[in-house]
Amino acid sequence: MQDQPDNLVISGRITGLYGVKGWVKIFSDTEPRENIIQYTPWYVRTSDGWKEMKVAEGRRHGKGVVARLESYNDRDAASTLIGAEIALRRDQLPALEQGEYYWTDLIGLKVVTGDGTELGVIERLFETGANDVVVVKGDRERLIPYLPGQVITRVDLKAGEMEVDWDPDF
Repeated sequence: MQDQPDNLVISGRITGLYGVKGWVKIFSDTEPRENIIQYTPWYVRTSDGWKEMKVAEGRRHGKGVVARLESYNDRDAASTLIGAEIALRRDQLPALEQGEYYWTDLIGLKVVTGDGTELGVIERLFETGANDVVVVKGDRERLIPYLPGQVITRVDLKAGEMEVDWDPDF
């Protein structure tokens, strides 16, 4: 399978089917969740690699989002997309303010403390009600709150590093 091109930002994934007319359930990383529908085309990672797909229609549904992609008009065709990641071109997304990052840019960064102790590498991030959480894999898994200026003291994308104010024993 192809690697993710640099100009793409993972923004969600297809998690299931909705109805019989080719609609799929979407887990969206956009805020609010339904904003993902506004961005078209999507780049969907299939077993053949990244494919450009246009959103025919979509809407918020309960706590999630449902959508139908052009050329997917029945349940069987749509079922081939379950589990696929959805990416958007970076130029489709709003510009970020200084100190803001897309999660995809943080994944893979080395995490170190202020004194240089390596804690591991960012595997993923997730939301909680209070704040986002950075999952760091090293000698063990650590869950570190994403609180810039408090816990997250420095992010250097060029150096591939995030510095944290965090006790390595915690």
